[in-house]
Amino acid sequence: MASVVLQASDVLVGYGGAPVCAPASFRLAPGKALALVGANGSGKSTLLRAVLGLLEPMGGTLRVLGEAPDERAAAFRTRVCGVLDDDAWFPALTVREHLYLTARGHGVLGANDVVTGLLEEFGLEQEQHALPVALSSGQRRRLLLAAGFARPRDLLVLDEPEQRLDRAMRDHLASRLIDEKAAGGAVLLATHDGDLVQQVADRAVFVSDEAVEVLTPAAAAARIAREPR
Repeated sequence: MASVVLQASDVLVGYGGAPVCAPASFRLAPGKALALVGANGSGKSTLLRAVLGLLEPMGGTLRVLGEAPDERAAAFRTRVCGVLDDDAWFPALTVREHLYLTARGHGVLGANDVVTGLLEEFGLEQEQHALPVALSSGQRRRLLLAAGFARPRDLLVLDEPEQRLDRAMRDHLASRLIDEKAAGGAVLLATHDGDLVQQVADRAVFVSDEAVEVLTPAAAAARIAREPR
């Protein structure tokens, strides 16, 4: 495995030629987690989209597993998994079918057993034969997270994964991400949850239009606590 999973050097992101935040520089190694924090609209999600190869940076250098990110490349998709803050599922498939197709499509052995375990883990056993449209917003969020854990990955990218989760499921997510790190995986997440930052992250990056600053998890949690509610 590469010694550096993600390397960003003065990366500038935005839309229509207009940057949404200051240039960002950070790195992420295997077995580590990096949290992006900042106010709504500060550019965290846009940075994640660039890392996932969904948006071309306006400037700087961005490398994921040694290459420029390109979500069209099969090799990139087999090693990088993104769960964004949007509802991306197969509308005609049930919850179980969605997870099974995700696992099988990425070559997971024993996909049925993996799916059964994820349904139990994310509290979706009773909804496994329902279509996503019939789920509550919290259940749909758990489905997307379960789908992320259903496939192989070296880098897991999460956009506000705590959204629409209750406290117990947030704590379980933190435990899951700690296990991800212990297994050698790298985690990049944007979040407004200071507890999640302190439980999971090794470092944090505060994102704004004025500066992008590397912080300790404790300092990042303190910044989050001062955000307007």
